[in-house]
Amino acid sequence: MSELTPKSIVDELSKHIVGQGDAKRSVAVALRNRYRRSKLSEELQEEVLPKNILMIGPTGVGKTEIARRLARLVKAPFLKVEATKFTEVGYVGRDVESMIRDLVETAIRMVQSEALAEVHEEADRAARRRLLDIIAPVGGRKRQPKNPFEALFSESEEEEDDEEEDQITEQRRRRRKIAEKLDAGELDEREVEIEVEEQTQSMVEVFGGSGMEELGVNLQNIFGNMFPGKKKKRRVPIREARAILLNEEAHKLIDTDQIQRQAVERVENHGIIFLDELDKVVGRDSRHGPDVSREGVQRDILPIVEGTTVMTKYGPVKTDHTLFISAGAFHISKPSNLIPELQGRFPIRVEMDSLSREDLRRILVEPRNSLTRQYAELLRADGVRIDFTDDGLDAIARISEEINDATENIGARRLHTVMEKLLQDVSFDAPDDVSGPVVVDAKYVQDKLASIVEDRDLSHYIL
Repeated sequence: MSELTPKSIVDELSKHIVGQGDAKRSVAVALRNRYRRSKLSEELQEEVLPKNILMIGPTGVGKTEIARRLARLVKAPFLKVEATKFTEVGYVGRDVESMIRDLVETAIRMVQSEALAEVHEEADRAARRRLLDIIAPVGGRKRQPKNPFEALFSESEEEEDDEEEDQITEQRRRRRKIAEKLDAGELDEREVEIEVEEQTQSMVEVFGGSGMEELGVNLQNIFGNMFPGKKKKRRVPIREARAILLNEEAHKLIDTDQIQRQAVERVENHGIIFLDELDKVVGRDSRHGPDVSREGVQRDILPIVEGTTVMTKYGPVKTDHTLFISAGAFHISKPSNLIPELQGRFPIRVEMDSLSREDLRRILVEPRNSLTRQYAELLRADGVRIDFTDDGLDAIARISEEINDATENIGARRLHTVMEKLLQDVSFDAPDDVSGPVVVDAKYVQDKLASIVEDRDLSHYIL
């Protein structure tokens, strides 16, 4: 985290997102402030609260992508939720506290995958041993004497010991040969019968005090060995058997309690929640009808944003230092229509720029995994080469802009619909009826899309 300066964060975001410099700077500073806070004294850390961000702009300009890439950059627990899925307490809908519970579940999976990666090598060795014990066991039970006199007066005991030692030596030699073939992958397709734990969860619904939100408690965790895990036999290829056994052995090596503690700590100090469509729960200076419920949703969201303690099945989670990034188009309503208390909890406001024709063209080629590269790689899997010329890219960007202006402006998402229609024929014909490279130039774009673009009614449905 120390090497992630605001400038380097902006540079990383720019590898995937075109434009929106103000938004990138704002989230970069908010992220860097988390590192700065970690260097303060414990007393001061509690006083430094995150500066939540409100992004204002139309759909398809990069609001969600900025938040998602930011979280991925620092490996922080990230959750995207729509404000419209929540309703005021007492109405049918989800309780706002569920967003914190969902974020904790995301953090659990994240920390668990990191822990499993750390013990992978040890777990793989243990799984290999278990698999060899099944397909090439060594040793056997020594024959038990039928009565005490046979044990005392048997003359063939030494001979039996020699035979057993020779048998074990032969088994070990065979085991080494099989181990070599196993490591070389020569036995991957052979089937083997393994015994695995049956994955059954005894769940019971527990209702919290707010919003009757289901917590879901695992009876196995409560009563422990009162519900012993069931075993079942499965016959699977050795490749799959090794993966199953590796997963079992890896879970034996990790500390579940420690994972839960780390996940909760990560949510409290590094969690990011992207609250989309916030403008949809904003009333328009009205105090009757649906606007009453909308204001109720805002009042329910308020304590989560300003800092509260939410009960989860992993224990209490404090939201005081969770970063909230909200977004909305605010075409009809305005940010000033938010309740004053909630307005104060989003001190940083960023106006997102609408995408120009030049921005759309840059989006086609500049990001690391640009749209043109994705289609080129997809078709390359079928042995088809596709080349985009400069005038072809210009034509795609021009048509996307025209359709956005004539219909609904959905920003960069329009490029997806245009590209899909543009390459529909070649995607269907490949690899059977496509010979030689496909050159996407201005003429190709005009031939494929001109009739649809000219027919305004048709473009409403297809593009």
